[in-house]
Amino acid sequence: MTIESTERTLDVREIDGPPFDDIVTALESLERGGQLRLIVPFEPVPLYEELDDRGFAHESERREDGVWHVRIEHA
Repeated sequence: MTIESTERTLDVREIDGPPFDDIVTALESLERGGQLRLIVPFEPVPLYEELDDRGFAHESERREDGVWHVRIEHA
C-alpha cells in the first residue's frame, strides 16, 4: 500500500504586494497530509503563530542564498 504525500510550492518572491492572503488561500486548500513548501526572502516569524493556531506543523530552513524554505504540513 502506497501513501501519497502531495507537496505544493508557493514562492512568494513572485507575488506583487503582501503575500499573506496568498499564503492563507494556499493553506485553506491544503488537504490533510498535504504539504506546502513556502519560499520567502526573509524568515516569516509572524506566520509561525498563525500556523500553530491553525494546527499546521512547520519546519524552516535558511538556504545558502539567504532564501528561507518553510515546509508546512497539514496534520
